[in-house]
Amino acid sequence: MEIFAQYYVWLIGVSLLCFALERLSPWRREQKVLRPGFFQDLFWLVFNGHFLGMVLATFTGQTVLWFHQVLKSVGLPGPDTLQLVAAWPLWAQFFVLLVVKDFVEWNIHRLLHNVPWLWEFHKLHHSIRELDWIGNFRFHWGEILVYKTLGYVPLVILGVDWRVMLAIGVLWTLMLDINHANLPISWGPLRYLLNSPKMHVWHHDVELHGKGGQNFGQVLSVWDWLFGTAYWPKDQEMPKQLGFAGMETYPKSLIGRITYPASRWLPSRKG
Repeated sequence: MEIFAQYYVWLIGVSLLCFALERLSPWRREQKVLRPGFFQDLFWLVFNGHFLGMVLATFTGQTVLWFHQVLKSVGLPGPDTLQLVAAWPLWAQFFVLLVVKDFVEWNIHRLLHNVPWLWEFHKLHHSIRELDWIGNFRFHWGEILVYKTLGYVPLVILGVDWRVMLAIGVLWTLMLDINHANLPISWGPLRYLLNSPKMHVWHHDVELHGKGGQNFGQVLSVWDWLFGTAYWPKDQEMPKQLGFAGMETYPKSLIGRITYPASRWLPSRKG
């Protein structure tokens, strides 16, 4: 059973499941499997889904150790000493972590759209023209650092069991893959609670329908409905165009996309 404690095993399983579902019941039947950018997204799947995790584990481990030493030097306890829900049943830990993590990441997602220098990272994810499950993994490594950094304290103070962390990680991968997938899913009445492909496609609309965009939810959609950032028109099934304004000048090469944020911050040369 130890193999099922490895996230990459679930990553492979979820990827194969979503690929199969798209073949069995595609929403946009004209969309090809090997769409433009598919093989580059395959790189992002492997890099962001596996290798980046190992690199960040080393980096964040050292950063967390330094952070705890700083707190200790000023007489403050580390956030992981609180362990607010560590004694709770696993099912209770699961639902608390689900709600807290989703709300934290909903706010981080809004920051990625509304803070200019963070948007330079997030542009990579919005450069996709045709959504499918593998497009979920098209994101810049700098974006992950933002999520990990801003989400550390509110999540670690809960002190949830590692099995709950794994289950939540698998759920996140499954739901975000489905939300990006070429599947005709809306969840019916549950759409006010859960995100879906038919809702998330509007997040990728090239036209903005609110400050910085719309439909920022990860697994849950409830935050968008509660705080007025939801957009789901009844008279149109999907956007006319996906992407972002000015995408014509955005790099198409892998190296160009990796270095893009840095190139935006460097002073331009004249003459």
